[in-house]
Amino acid sequence: MDIARETVGMVAEETLDPADWADVQALSHRVVDDAVDYLRDVRDRPVWREMPADVRDFFTAPLPRSPAPLAAVYGEVSRTVMSYPMGNIHPRFWSWYMGSSNFTGAIGDFLAAIQGSNLGGGNHAAGLMDNQVVNWCKEMLGFPASASGTLVSGGSMANIIGLTVARNAKAGIDVREHGVAAIEKPLRFYGSDQIHSCHRKAMEALGLGNRALRRIATDAGLRIDISALRAAIAEDRAAGVTPACVIGNAGTVNTGAIDDLRALAKLAHEEGLWFHVDGCIGALIAIAPQNAHRVAGIEWADSIALDPHKWLHAPFEVGCALVRDATAHRRTFAVTPEYLESTPRGLASGEWLHDYGLQTSRGFRALKVWMALKEHGIEKLGRLIDQNIAQVSYLARLIEAEPSLELAAAPTINIVCFRYQPGLAGEALKALNTEIMLRLQEQGIAALSDTTVHGEHWLRVAITNHRTRRDDLDLLVREAVRLGREITAEGRVSS
Repeated sequence: MDIARETVGMVAEETLDPADWADVQALSHRVVDDAVDYLRDVRDRPVWREMPADVRDFFTAPLPRSPAPLAAVYGEVSRTVMSYPMGNIHPRFWSWYMGSSNFTGAIGDFLAAIQGSNLGGGNHAAGLMDNQVVNWCKEMLGFPASASGTLVSGGSMANIIGLTVARNAKAGIDVREHGVAAIEKPLRFYGSDQIHSCHRKAMEALGLGNRALRRIATDAGLRIDISALRAAIAEDRAAGVTPACVIGNAGTVNTGAIDDLRALAKLAHEEGLWFHVDGCIGALIAIAPQNAHRVAGIEWADSIALDPHKWLHAPFEVGCALVRDATAHRRTFAVTPEYLESTPRGLASGEWLHDYGLQTSRGFRALKVWMALKEHGIEKLGRLIDQNIAQVSYLARLIEAEPSLELAAAPTINIVCFRYQPGLAGEALKALNTEIMLRLQEQGIAALSDTTVHGEHWLRVAITNHRTRRDDLDLLVREAVRLGREITAEGRVSS
């Protein structure tokens, strides 16, 4: 007998598969039952709660060296992670701008993990589904079928993809070969003073620096001032700078303001600029029958960033970058080493999806989006967007009707900013409203965030939640007023 084969035969080979699949199957049924209960009863739980010391200490345990029963491992997860969530699936979670997930999408994530495909590319079904979901995103936003796109982790990365293509297209040199130092004239990107912080990160990551991003003043509605933008472009050209790209907001993170996308597209075309739309807040309003007009012109963009894990309610994480010029998109990222060359047949005969982004290894993000779209249909998802926008209008009316509450401005889409106002100003008013926000969180009533609008502090409600009902908003107003009076009576703040 061959010695090597004999040696192999004597080795006790191991696997991560269970010794008894029946035990795993029984536990899996329990996990699914618990998951259904978790979502069904979400409204009955606090939105958020602070973790006690013993739960925090659990996460400082040392590296496990030996096995533990799977049922015991699940018990620990249930007691700690599942019991103290961020809260964004709760109907009264309105902090920042979060998605609220859906059960079908969660099943999709589970099946994607079970199937285990790497979406870097190749000839397999998951790759075709990935392309199909990108094509559906193009159709939702009115982009041409010839455009390209890629699924990414979220909006920040989707914006970086679009802005990277813009940089390379407008650099005037082969940036990939020679680097940004070889660009003859500095490139300038433009966005309003309300743009998301990810655009600064993009400028830094692209080697252009924060100064390459020129923030343009906004009007009373916090939309980019088109005249000021045009003047800035002319000024930069005269100073020897190359205007390269204008970034339009299809919904700002602070207030939901939507730039005049048609006017920006026209200006970009006239000035020879790349037109990128940050649509992570509101691009998908394009599918909402009552509000689609608000994002008219988005279909004229050169690139768009959007987030299916927001208003398509996919579980985190999944974003999407769309690029009108598919050749420019692929030219920006494609690298073909010998171990990733295509073959005429077989596994390597499919498209290499990693040619359109930074990741070589990519998770199967498409399935959770695909399954929910198939189950609910785009018309229902569009109606849910309209529903959230109507709910914010309802909340604004409640705030206006309450003498102790103050509205920052009439909402544009699904974000409203307000505060409790007992006659204070400055830091005292900010301290009072911050305390209201924290107590709403700590008492498990609602999760809000805060922000600055026109130089003043406000509480912020962003509704992207398909579980939210109008009686939740009635409760928010009652509790905000109650807490405001309670804190004021305690003497915690003074004028």
